[in-house]
Amino acid sequence: MSSAATATASFDQLQSSLASGGAAQVLAQAAQQLRDEKRYHELFEALKMQTRLQLGLPLQTKDNNEGLTEKQRKELEDGLIAACREVGSLLLKQGKIREGYMYLRPVGEPAEARALLADIEADEDNAEELIEVLLHKGVDIGRGFQLMIDQYGTCSSITQYDQSVARRPRSEQQPAARKLLQKVHSDLLGSVKHDIAKQEGANPAGNTLLELIRDREWLFQENAYHIDTTHLASTVRNARVLSDAADLRMALDLTEYGRRLSQQFQYQGDEPFADQYPANALYFQSLLGQNVEEAIAYFEQKAELLDPQYNGTAPLETLVDLLARLNRPAEAIVAGIKIKPKCVQPIGLAPSLVELATQAKQFDAVLAYCKEQGDVLGYAACLAAKGK
Repeated sequence: MSSAATATASFDQLQSSLASGGAAQVLAQAAQQLRDEKRYHELFEALKMQTRLQLGLPLQTKDNNEGLTEKQRKELEDGLIAACREVGSLLLKQGKIREGYMYLRPVGEPAEARALLADIEADEDNAEELIEVLLHKGVDIGRGFQLMIDQYGTCSSITQYDQSVARRPRSEQQPAARKLLQKVHSDLLGSVKHDIAKQEGANPAGNTLLELIRDREWLFQENAYHIDTTHLASTVRNARVLSDAADLRMALDLTEYGRRLSQQFQYQGDEPFADQYPANALYFQSLLGQNVEEAIAYFEQKAELLDPQYNGTAPLETLVDLLARLNRPAEAIVAGIKIKPKCVQPIGLAPSLVELATQAKQFDAVLAYCKEQGDVLGYAACLAAKGK
């Protein structure tokens, strides 16, 4: 059948639908035809009209739906969400990533979009759109960041991490930080193994950097290195958001390599990690249950001695956050109250005093502090948390 004949038959079917079932049947028939023809944007409009017809509303309107009852407003919203879900899913199955996500986003269920996108294999044509939705829109940050590494390399990926991922909450940073850590550790491990095999004439035993570089100081002679040293430093810094023991051991392994580099490649970090590799090593060790008291003492000294007017609140917040991560919230409260700067805005690295009080189930010290500071909102939040 020719396209003209097919179109005529479609219109005839719509006419028959009106005669047999009225407006509702017309819209149902139109929606099915649009599905069959994969005209999904128009399908969305048909589904919208179906919803409005069911609610007794004008099929098309430019107003903002004023005058609706709460029940009508809820049913209209549910209908539109269902339309978004159907059309977004169909577009993603068609491989139209950006368009599909445009419809799925209002549904507010990232897991649903993540599952649909998992079925789309990345290639040179769709990689950019996948990175946009998975990474930048936050649908699947781990997969999106891995695609970023695969497509653009480690250097660009680190830049992207520092510019956007690092601004996200810790739980959202972790998948990207893990992918970066795995990539840099794998590349460095392979490079070191290759160098040893080349110099010694046999593949070395050992699965960690520490095992490979121990007793092989010649690996670092004449300012030698086996990976871009700025990449190494950035990866170690970003790994501080991680909490899984395997990740922390891998990050600690990188510090073992980094601290053996020539001094010109041991870049100074921001306080309290100015002495970058030793300080980060101590941090990772404490989270692994090693040298805990030494780490607390080190970061406590940094918090007490560094002036927040020049160094900001990172030294204090690092101490408080570390104590919280070590499941010592009561000590974190004491540290936070004792050293908290009066005129410097926190950067949000550490939990709030109210969060710590809730974790510790000890509220009195925070209530007293808020009262002393005239912090009505903090006092009320702490009191509410205590009463839950």
